[in-house]
Amino acid sequence: MTTRTRHDALELETMLLTRYLLPNRRFSSESTRHLERSAYTLLSRVAAQGPMSIGELSDALGLDVSTLNRQTAAMTKAGDLARVPDPKGGMARKFQATATGEQHLEADRHANAEGLSRVVADWSPEDVNTFVALLRRFNTDLENLDGRPWPRE
Repeated sequence: MTTRTRHDALELETMLLTRYLLPNRRFSSESTRHLERSAYTLLSRVAAQGPMSIGELSDALGLDVSTLNRQTAAMTKAGDLARVPDPKGGMARKFQATATGEQHLEADRHANAEGLSRVVADWSPEDVNTFVALLRRFNTDLENLDGRPWPRE
């Protein structure tokens, strides 16, 4: 396969991956979802990093402040986020997940993981581990090019 053909195949497969996984509702047996995709991503980042200001969220997610203001307002109204003083004593108020937001995130993560486990049910553990390692490498390389690494446990 030539380089161009490999890159074309990669483009096709990543397009299809995002088509099927965003949102990943069709593979899960759980029909109740709590979070929109943008809320799921934002809450996942706050859960991984801790309380974040609008500016920090903008830098981390590559979204403009007006978009984040709308998203955080909706999430605050829904009870998934709360504005809190900066735990380090800074002037900016920060957003942190509420107990409800954490429950919604965990429920949706569980549903996503359950759905993905159905997709790879016939794969060997080694194949799943290899796929996870390559996908992590791919995502890490994307993050490094974009300058926005995602905190991982």
